[in-house]
Amino acid sequence: MEIDPSALDRKSAYLLQISCIIPRPIALVTTLSKEGVVNLAPFSYFNGISSSPPIVMIAVGAKRAGRKDTRRNIEDTGEFVVNVAVPELMDAVIIGAQEHPPHVSELELAKLTPAPSRKVRVPRVQESPINMECVLHKLIDVEETALILGRVVRYHVRDDVLRDGQVDPRRLTFVGRLGADYYARVTNIFEHRRKGRNGPTDTMGG
Repeated sequence: MEIDPSALDRKSAYLLQISCIIPRPIALVTTLSKEGVVNLAPFSYFNGISSSPPIVMIAVGAKRAGRKDTRRNIEDTGEFVVNVAVPELMDAVIIGAQEHPPHVSELELAKLTPAPSRKVRVPRVQESPINMECVLHKLIDVEETALILGRVVRYHVRDDVLRDGQVDPRRLTFVGRLGADYYARVTNIFEHRRKGRNGPTDTMGG
């Protein structure tokens, strides 16, 4: 079947794309409003851009009433924290995905523990095994979506998941977003080395 994306309405286009690009990592992002309210929101349009310097990106769409709290807070403060999602945080992912007034803290609704960051004022999620403190590098408007690039200024990684300076995916369970309301636990891990390489693959693509 061939599908013309220009013939789809907004919702249909979204549902099709998120079911094609899978699995996607989930960034459980904390931000801080000017009034001191901690916002928590998940984003599966999330990935790394570069490692030196370390730059990550999240794509923040618009909501019906205007800018989402995450975008507004990042524009106002220039800071955010990416907290990695694991199965134990899925209730918080759902709570954060719902629309709440700006004065409501999703972190409190999810009954998660704020942990102090080292380089930014935004708190981390203590229950997440990996946190990345970020400062705003660049914001690019792409149609009605804000492509937010953040420079990682501090990593927090739980000791038991580290091995030789890297996160060992066999020591924790990551969660990936699929289409609709489906998610996946990353548990079936396999290794496939490139020919002629003795160490971990450093790049992908031509």
